[in-house]
Amino acid sequence: MEFSAAIKARGRPREFDPDVALASALRIFWQRGYEGASMAELTEAMGITKPSLYACFGNKEALFKKALDLYEREKLCYVSAALEAPTARAVAQRLLGGALDAHCGAVDPQGCFGIISMVACTTEAASIRDDVLARRASSEAALVARFERAKVEGDLPDTVDPKALAQCLLTVIQGIAVKAQGGTGRADLQSVVDTFLALWPGR
Repeated sequence: MEFSAAIKARGRPREFDPDVALASALRIFWQRGYEGASMAELTEAMGITKPSLYACFGNKEALFKKALDLYEREKLCYVSAALEAPTARAVAQRLLGGALDAHCGAVDPQGCFGIISMVACTTEAASIRDDVLARRASSEAALVARFERAKVEGDLPDTVDPKALAQCLLTVIQGIAVKAQGGTGRADLQSVVDTFLALWPGR
C-alpha cells in the first residue's frame, strides 16, 4: 500500500498553472531586477514551493530567462510588426509608439524589464547580463538591416548611416524606458517622440 501511494503521489499532476506562475515571476523580476528578486519573494508571488519551482522551471537563472522570453513574446510583440512597416520613418514611429504603450501603461511595472535587470546585475550575474545584451544585439541587427534596405530603396538619404540611425533610435527608446521608470508621464515622453520624429531623415 505504501509503495502504491508513493507512485500515486509522484504521478500527481501539478497543483498550479505554470503559465500563471511564470507571469507572476516576470512581474517580480520586472519590479526588482534579477538580483533584487529573492527566491522567497518569487515563490510567494508564484504560489508555489521552492522544490516545485526547481522541478518546473529549473534554478533562478533559468526562471529569469523563461520570464524574459515571456516578456519579449507578450510585451515586445510590436517590434517584429514594426519592422514590416513600409518606410523607415514608419518603423521608427511604430517602435516608439510601442515603447510608450509598453513602458507607460497603468497595469505593468514602469520601465524596460531587460534594462532594469541588466543595470542591476553585478559580476555575480554576468550570464544574465550577457543574455540580455545578446538579445539586444539581435534586435539591433534586425533594425540595422531594415534601415539598410530602406537606404537601398531610396527611402533614406545616401548620407545616412543605417547603423548609427538604428543606435540613435534605440537610445531614444531605452531613454523612454528609463524616464518612465523614473516617473516621467506619457505626455512628456510623447513630446520626446514627436520631436525625434520631426528630425527624422528622409520621408
